[in-house]
Amino acid sequence: MTLQARLDAIKAGFSKKVPAEAKVVMARATEDLRTSGIMERLPKTGESLPPFELTGSAGEVVSSADLVGPGHLVISFYRGKW
Repeated sequence: MTLQARLDAIKAGFSKKVPAEAKVVMARATEDLRTSGIMERLPKTGESLPPFELTGSAGEVVSSADLVGPGHLVISFYRGKW
């Protein structure tokens, strides 16, 4: 299964679990981000990111280079409680 197929399956499963009113709020927030102009400043698909480090959930420093290894790295940012 391709990465896109896996992501599509996750999205479909998530969509079935989320209440309709929450979907409306999430769609509005997404549209607000799009109209803000942020999409033009984001890395494009296939574009490389510069190396970076983040603090993990246990307080440890995690580098992108360590996470990529021989494969790919998928990064997801959570906005927090909707």
